[in-house]
Amino acid sequence: MKGLAAGIGVVFLSPILLAGTGMMLASSADAVQSNSSFSSCLSDIDSDKIAEQVTKILDGASGKDVHVEGLDLPAEQVPNAATIVATGLSLDVPKKGQIIALATAMQESRLRNLGSGDRDSLGLFQQRPSQGWGSAQQIRDPTYASEQFYKHLLKVDGWQQMTVTQAAQAVQKSGLPDAYAQWESLATALQSAIAKTFPGAGDADGKDTNQGEKPSTGTTGCIPGQDGSGFGRIPEGSVPKGYSIPKDADPKARKAIEWAMHQLGTLYQWGGSCTDAHGPDPMGRCDCSSLMQQAYAHAGITLTRTTYTQVGEGKAVSPAHLKPGDLIFSRGTAARPEHVGMYMGEGLVIEAPRTTKPVRITPIKDWDILAARRIL
Repeated sequence: MKGLAAGIGVVFLSPILLAGTGMMLASSADAVQSNSSFSSCLSDIDSDKIAEQVTKILDGASGKDVHVEGLDLPAEQVPNAATIVATGLSLDVPKKGQIIALATAMQESRLRNLGSGDRDSLGLFQQRPSQGWGSAQQIRDPTYASEQFYKHLLKVDGWQQMTVTQAAQAVQKSGLPDAYAQWESLATALQSAIAKTFPGAGDADGKDTNQGEKPSTGTTGCIPGQDGSGFGRIPEGSVPKGYSIPKDADPKARKAIEWAMHQLGTLYQWGGSCTDAHGPDPMGRCDCSSLMQQAYAHAGITLTRTTYTQVGEGKAVSPAHLKPGDLIFSRGTAARPEHVGMYMGEGLVIEAPRTTKPVRITPIKDWDILAARRIL
C-alpha cells in the first residue's frame, strides 16, 4: 500500500515539481537558511526590462534564454509569482497586498515551491502545518498557499497603512522582521508586469497612478543605514546625531532643508501658515504642506499651498531614487495624498506630522510612500 500511495503521489506532482523535486529536497534547507541574511539591495532595477523578460517567460520562453534581475530560476519563479498575483486579483486584494505577498514569498522561498525548510515549513511562503496553515499537501499547492497568505494579511488591522516589511511580518512573525524590505522594488516590478497580462487588471486599485508616475508602496531603503534606522531613536524636535545635509545636495534644496530644520520642535497647527512658527499666534505655526511651501519659499521657489496640489508640483520621481529636497507623500491615495514631508538625505524626512506633535525628523522606513516629486 505504501508503494501504491507513493506512486499515486508521483503521478499527481506537477511537471515543475517532478523536474525539480530532487533538487528542491536536497537544497531547500540551504535555500531557506540563506534567507537569514540580506542579499544585495534590489532597489535600483529596470522595471521595463523586467516586464519585458517576465512577459517572455509567461509566453513560454525557455528560462535559459531569459534573464530577470533578482531571479536565478525565472522559468520556475515567474510562474509562481504569476500564481500569487492571479490569486490576489481573484480575491480582490489591492495592488499593495499583492506586492507584500510577492516580497514575502521571495524572502521565504525565493519564489520556489520548496519541499522543506525550517522545522515543518513548506512551500512558497514556508507555511507550517503544525501552525494551522493547512496540510502539507495543501501548502504545497501554490494557489492554496497564496490564498492563505492573503486571508491572514486581510485580517491584519491597518495593513494598508503599514510598510511592506511591517505587513509581511504581521503575517509571518519571522525571526528576521526586517528582511522583507530588500525585495520590495523587485516585487513591485513583478506585480506590475504580471498584472498587465490579466485583462482589466493593470490598475487593480483604480487609484494607484498619478500623472504617469510609478508610486511605491513602502520605503526606499532596504537595509539599515539607507532607511534612516542607523540613527536609532530620534527624539521629537531634534536633529539626529551625526546627520548633515549631503554635500551634493542642490543649493536650493539645502536652503529649504536648513529653513525647515529651524522649525523643529514647533507644534503642528492644521491650516497654519508656517510664517511664524515660533511666535505666539497658533496660526503662524506649520502644518505639513505649509512647512514645505515656506521652506521652498526661503529658497526662492514658489509652491502651492496644499498637499493635494503639491503632489502635482515638479516632476514625478521613483521613491527608490530620492534626492535631498524631494517631497514624499503618504496617507490617502497617490492622486490625493493627505500628508507630505521633505526628504533630507541619509534616509531621513522632515515633517509636520499632526495635531499635538511638533515638526520633527523621522526615518524614511516609517513612511508608506504613495508618490514622490522633485521640485528642482
